Amino acid sequence: MFLSNCKTYMAASLLVLLGSGVALAQKSDSGPVEFSMRSIDGQRVTSESLRGEVVVLAFGASWLPISRTQLQGIRKLADEYSDRGVVVYFVSTESEDSKSKNFASDEQLRAFAQKYGLKVTVLRDPDGAISRKLSIDQLPSIVILDKQGNVDGEPIQGFDPQGNLAGQLASRLGKIL
Repeated sequence: MFLSNCKTYMAASLLVLLGSGVALAQKSDSGPVEFSMRSIDGQRVTSESLRGEVVVLAFGASWLPISRTQLQGIRKLADEYSDRGVVVYFVSTESEDSKSKNFASDEQLRAFAQKYGLKVTVLRDPDGAISRKLSIDQLPSIVILDKQGNVDGEPIQGFDPQGNLAGQLASRLGKIL
């Protein structure tokens, strides 16, 4: 009986390990991420249009308790890395449906960006499809895409409280530039 239970346990453990390896292999071999998002100014930004540039996607929402310093860190990151082929976007996860509790209009997001000095393009992910595709499970979070459009590492959760986002991301960006 003990030997039978032991064999069953070992077989189950082996299946879990093999299944994990398959999932990891699929994730690392998945290739470039495909997406299309609308900016609050009505422009369409696609993953294809960003090929050749390193992309930083800072996911958040206007209702989050993010300080002015943290939001200005996004702008400073964009300013510091713009001449090195890095494009930075703020991605709002708020709904476009006015009946939703999580609703924010384009005008409200423009006002939010202006109020906090967020001088980067604001994109919309209103149904969370892009967030889910990129394994975002917490806000705020940051995803970095390399020049081929592949996700570089795991999402980074949170923004530096001192607003030094460039310092927070320097080692990861340095490796792919």
